[in-house]
Formats: sequence, C-alpha cells, structure tokens
Amino acid sequence: MLDNDAGGARARVLPPGGALPYGVAPVLVTDTTVHGVTRLEEAVLRWGPLPKPWLVWVADSPARPVQDARFTVRALEGRLAGVARLPYLPILRAVKGPEEALEYKDVQTAAAKLRRTIEGK
Repeated sequence: MLDNDAGGARARVLPPGGALPYGVAPVLVTDTTVHGVTRLEEAVLRWGPLPKPWLVWVADSPARPVQDARFTVRALEGRLAGVARLPYLPILRAVKGPEEALEYKDVQTAAAKLRRTIEGK
C-alpha cells in the first residue's frame, strides 16, 4: 500500500536486524489488538537512535480499538513520527497478496490516504 506500484523502490520490508537505509522514513505496522500494541511498545522502547518511526495502525475489526490499546498508543505517540490509521478492510482477509488487494477500490482509496498521511500532504 505504501509502495504505489514502484516495485519496491518506495517501500519495502526490512528483515529482522537489517540496516535501515539512510534518509528513509521507518514504518511499524500493527493491528488494533492489545497483543499487537504490546509488541509495538516493546519495539518502540528498544528503538534507539534511529529516526522516529511512523505507526500504521491497522483495524482488525469494524469496532474501535479497546481502551488498553488506545491508551498504549497514545502514551507512545511522543516516540513516534506519527500514527496513520488504516480502516477495517474485510477484503484483506480474502486476498493472497498486496497485488490482489489493490484491485479493490476501497483498498486503493485507503492506500492513497495512507501515503498522503505519511508523506505529509
């Protein structure tokens, strides 16, 4: 969703322990569960001197995140470059990969909004 058909030139997944390329905006992705936010908190607290990461917070259901998850993300906001919220997209449960997901208009719309948010436009 962040690459926008750039073939990995704009966004790519780094392997665990991989070096962060110079001049990039790091992005952490998690769902809105307490478990996901707990793992996020662990990663952010170990982040170190790298540039502050963006959080892409992916809704795992149509309901709003539970209170503990919301409070944890709010407490971490000072350590993040920003929080971009991705709405619940039921089609993401049924597709095999990002190329197939981007065939759907609601996913394309969410992807464009996500890119605008992170790019500051």
